[in-house]
Amino acid sequence: MLKEFKTFIMKGNVMDLAVGVIIGGAFATIVKSLTNDIIMPIVGAIFGGFDFSEYFAPLSADVTATNLDSAREQGAVLAYGSFITATVNFLILGFIIFFMIKSLNKLMGKEEKAPKAPPVPPAEVVLLGEIRDLLKTQK
Repeated sequence: MLKEFKTFIMKGNVMDLAVGVIIGGAFATIVKSLTNDIIMPIVGAIFGGFDFSEYFAPLSADVTATNLDSAREQGAVLAYGSFITATVNFLILGFIIFFMIKSLNKLMGKEEKAPKAPPVPPAEVVLLGEIRDLLKTQK
């Protein structure tokens, strides 16, 4: 059983997946920093200095704090600002991965090509099709 496990673990797909997960985790940190430290402050400046990560709605009357961390200590809150930031992170990550794969496919010659038009059938086939259609209309 140990030998089977070793064979399974050493297969290329499992190792590729492990590398992908590790790189993905590191890349997610970069994207999170890009979003939190560069993009969201610019978006906040455009909308009048808002910090989206601090936006929340209290779900309890006991919550009186003005910042998210203190409000979470007081009770339940709906942290929709954090959700907006996470959504922006996801969109940026998806956009970057899309362009990475598109570029990789282009480099490897796997560019998506439009499907070719079907070949024109021989004249005999077209004629037989017309005869068939005429016979259908006569019945």
